[in-house]
Amino acid sequence: MNLKLSTNSQFTIDNSKLNITGSKSETNRLLLLQALFPNITLANTSNSDDSEVMQKALKGNEEIVDIHHAGTAMRFLTAYFAVNEGREVVLTGSQRMTERPIKVLVEALEQLGAKISYEKEAGYPPIRIKGQKITASKVNIPANVSSQYISALLLVAPKLENGIEITLVGEITSVPYIKMTLALLNDLDIKTSFEGNVITVYPKQEVASKVMTVESDWSSASYFFSLAALAENATISLNSYKKTSLQGDSALVEIYKQMGVETHFEGNKMTLVKQSDFKPENLTLELNNTPDIAQTIVVTCLGLGIGCHLTGLHTLKIKETDRLEALRIELTKLGANISVTNDSLTLLASNQINPDIKIGTYNDHRMAMAFAPLAIKVPIIIENAEVVSKSYPDFWEDMKKLGFNVSEIL
Repeated sequence: MNLKLSTNSQFTIDNSKLNITGSKSETNRLLLLQALFPNITLANTSNSDDSEVMQKALKGNEEIVDIHHAGTAMRFLTAYFAVNEGREVVLTGSQRMTERPIKVLVEALEQLGAKISYEKEAGYPPIRIKGQKITASKVNIPANVSSQYISALLLVAPKLENGIEITLVGEITSVPYIKMTLALLNDLDIKTSFEGNVITVYPKQEVASKVMTVESDWSSASYFFSLAALAENATISLNSYKKTSLQGDSALVEIYKQMGVETHFEGNKMTLVKQSDFKPENLTLELNNTPDIAQTIVVTCLGLGIGCHLTGLHTLKIKETDRLEALRIELTKLGANISVTNDSLTLLASNQINPDIKIGTYNDHRMAMAFAPLAIKVPIIIENAEVVSKSYPDFWEDMKKLGFNVSEIL
C-alpha cells in the first residue's frame, strides 16, 4: 500500500488530542516478566505487531517460533528459551532477521551454560535453543552492542538460581534502556545494582501480585514533535506520558526545544506547543542513548531548512534496515545534501525539498513515520505504508485526525 500525504497551505494543528499506544519497549519487557511471574497483570500494553508476536511466542508451545521482523522479540526470547528448562525451540524470523547478528548474546548465554546452536550461518538466526537449568551467574558482554542483548540477560536473571552479575566491557551504549529494564525489575521488588560497568540482579523466585501500567511510547511521540516543529502553529496533546519517564526517547523534550517546540505536562497528559517567531539553528547532537529518534530528527531538520550533525548512531546499521544508508538514499531523492559514516550523519542546511517523491521504507516502520511530517512542506508518497503496524498501527488514522490528506495510490 502506497499512501500520498499532503496538507493545506499554512497548516496548523489546533488543540488536537491523541491517545498513543503503550511503549513497545516496556510492553515486551513486561510480557517476558509476566511469563516468568504469571501473577503480574499488565495495562495499556502496546498493540504493535512486535508485541503481538512476542505475546504469541511466550504463550505458544510450537517447536518453530517465527518472530518475523521483531528484533526485540528475537533477543528477549533467545534468553527466555535458553533458561526454560526442558523446552527446545528453533527461533527464526524474516529474511532481514537472519541477517541481524545474535552472536554476542548467544556467547554470553553460553558462558552461563546455555545450549544454543546455529541452524544455518554461524552468528545469525535461525538458532536452536535447548532450555537448561542455569546455575552459573557471572558473564562478560561487550558494552557497545545493542542494549537489548544486556536487557535480555537482565530480564531472565531473577529466575536463575544464583541471579546474574554482568560485566560490561568497553563504552556502554543506550544506558536508558538498561536502566528501564532495571527499574521494571525494581518495581517488582527484585533487587538490582548498577555500579561502574557491573550490573547485578539477585534471584527472586516469586513476586507479589501487581498491576503494571505501561507508559505510552515516546518513540511514537517523536513524529508529533516533528509535526509541531514543522507546522505554522500547533498544539498537540498526547496521553499517557510521564515527565520522569523511564524511556530514553523522552530526551525529545530537550532536543525539540532547540527546534521551537515547548512541552508541558499535566497529570498523564503531555502537550506540545509550537513557539511563534522561533528561529531554529543548525543542530549538533550525540544520540548514543537515543538512536531510534535519529530518523525523525534529521527529517525535521530538512523540513526546517537547517543542518545537523548527529553522532552515536552505530547501532542503526543493524536495525530493520541499515538506517543510515536508507536515510542517505531517501533524503538525497528529496534534494538533501547528506553524508553518513558508520556512526554519524551530516545534513547541510537547504530550503529546497523536491515534491511528490516516493519514499522507500525498507520494511522499516520508522522510515515511514519519520518522513510523513514532511507532507506539511511538500506532497510526499510513502511506499509500503502498512509497515507502521510493527510499532504504531493507528498512525495513519491519527495523521488524518490532525488534518492531513491521506490517500491510497498505485
